[in-house]
Amino acid sequence: MSVFALSPERARMSDAAAQALSICGKQLVADMSGALFWPGERALIVADLHLEKASSHAERGTLLPPYDTRETLERLATVIERYDPDVVIALGDSLHDGGAATRIAAGDLAALRILQEDRRWIWVTGNHDPEIGRELGGEVVDGLAVGGLRLVHLPTEGHATHEIAGHLHPAARLSLYGHTLRRPCFIGNRLRLVLPAFGTFTGGLNVLDQAFLPLFGNGGFGVWMLGQEGVYPVATRQLSGD
Repeated sequence: MSVFALSPERARMSDAAAQALSICGKQLVADMSGALFWPGERALIVADLHLEKASSHAERGTLLPPYDTRETLERLATVIERYDPDVVIALGDSLHDGGAATRIAAGDLAALRILQEDRRWIWVTGNHDPEIGRELGGEVVDGLAVGGLRLVHLPTEGHATHEIAGHLHPAARLSLYGHTLRRPCFIGNRLRLVLPAFGTFTGGLNVLDQAFLPLFGNGGFGVWMLGQEGVYPVATRQLSGD
């Protein structure tokens, strides 16, 4: 089966760099970068940056291109410029491991501090980064409540509501017109939302995996797939497992 790129010409979907979403009545914007913008709070939310993943693998003998932190921060800078948020909230696993902060290049650390200027920056801790040092700037919390929603790293099991989470790196595999494509995605059901991983080299877990069943059960969910030119709502009947 061949592989195609998700674009309006090939997928016959309307082009949109972002898609409006609603979670418990809150109006949000899913950006093609994988970030989520909350206009009412002037907040930009990202999940699972996994900074310094490449250097972590290098320490264990697996060589990856050593520029993942720089690329992730450059992409983050682009989306910050697009929305000019008052606050940036990183939903956990921003660092790939406990030693990541000591391995970040001075130039990348300086770029991060520039992004933090003139705005509030909140790190939510995750399972990969239960502690985040002061050298990264910003505030560090285990989770927070904003405008009636809970922002956490680990999704609450069961049919929770009013929640935005990360951790699972959702991805969708689309079969359409005899072609197939696998891309990161947002997944939600108007009551809760799980963000795609924002970082480079983060990979993704198929939304049809059993890990998502405790979150959405058989009640149905929506998928918004990241494409080359926008964010695309995809009918769940068109999804397939890996």
